[in-house]
Amino acid sequence: MNEKGLEREEIISVLNKSKSEDLKYNRVLSSMCTYPHEIAIHAHMQFMESNMGDFGLFRGTYDLEVSVLRSLGELLHHPEVSGYMTTGGTESNIQAIRSMRNIFQRKDKCHKPNLVVPDSAHFSFDKVSDILDIELRKATLDKDLKVSIDSVRSLIDDNTIGMVAIAGSTEFGQVDQIDILSDIALENNIFLHVDAAFGGYVLPFLEEQHDFDFKLPGVTSIAIDPHKMGLSTIPAGVLLFRDPGQLESLRADTPYLTVSTQYTLTGTRSGAAVAATYAVMNFLGKEGYRKIVADCMEATYYLLDRLAEIGIYPLIEPVMNVVALDIPKADLIRSTLAKDFNWQVSITQNPHGLRLVIMPHVTIEMIDSFVQDLRTVLETI
Repeated sequence: MNEKGLEREEIISVLNKSKSEDLKYNRVLSSMCTYPHEIAIHAHMQFMESNMGDFGLFRGTYDLEVSVLRSLGELLHHPEVSGYMTTGGTESNIQAIRSMRNIFQRKDKCHKPNLVVPDSAHFSFDKVSDILDIELRKATLDKDLKVSIDSVRSLIDDNTIGMVAIAGSTEFGQVDQIDILSDIALENNIFLHVDAAFGGYVLPFLEEQHDFDFKLPGVTSIAIDPHKMGLSTIPAGVLLFRDPGQLESLRADTPYLTVSTQYTLTGTRSGAAVAATYAVMNFLGKEGYRKIVADCMEATYYLLDRLAEIGIYPLIEPVMNVVALDIPKADLIRSTLAKDFNWQVSITQNPHGLRLVIMPHVTIEMIDSFVQDLRTVLETI
């Protein structure tokens, strides 16, 4: 920090230069985030100073959060849901499993708890294991890249506190057989957390219906991210609990604030993200989200048709707007696309392939340009 501050114009110049060096979304086919909706940006700016860590000072913003939770609870078939807005899927996943662990420990269990997750689970669950000192047991996937039910059953024992199911896996966009996992959770009296950080704003608006939410009685918590397909601003996640006791297990006393307790992982929380989420959800409504999802799926199928013209096919038929391609030398192709054409794509690990996410910023023109560049790369490697 300088002794004397810089002129405003100099700061703006530095900011503009830094912004210009960021990659624009029109070359990004790997991200599960996109440009936020205009009304979300407006709301975010209006509520920049609101701190939900001490929401007694910001009761209006708190009321917006309550409204967001109620709306998502209704969407996910449990209007009486408990929870709060987080920074995103990672925090939501940590807190969901922390709640499981806290309740497990109160039952006087003396052995180290374990958690059963799919091999396709987000890397945040590895963080969960490290932070909470929970053994992570990874179940294998079946031929459709869903978690193997037999593998899950084989990993459950007396110290299993819960399971994780994925509704829109990060790599493949696949949805586990959550109806069966719900039954297993009830049979074993354990928790079932659904990571729907991406799929939560997609699955309810698809023509084909998928059972993944609180409609299933064994589902005890859900993570869903408004800053992905919800088109809110970053950071905006939501953690939802079926039972208020799960949220209560996260309670911490806060005697010096205007509110006496917190249930959150972070202290300071963004009221701006709360307002942005409220604004965009109420502006778009279900009808608006159905159109956004339909447009993304139309672009996804168009991409598949164009890729078929050059002999490239998906590892699985896409469930949502995530495409994993069965393509050799995926690492080399990815790096060449980035170096020679500035395209940002990603790879899947097991099975190995190229991964594309068809977000609302992805246009037909982008797809045509990408396929042409991919064809060129394939012809030269």
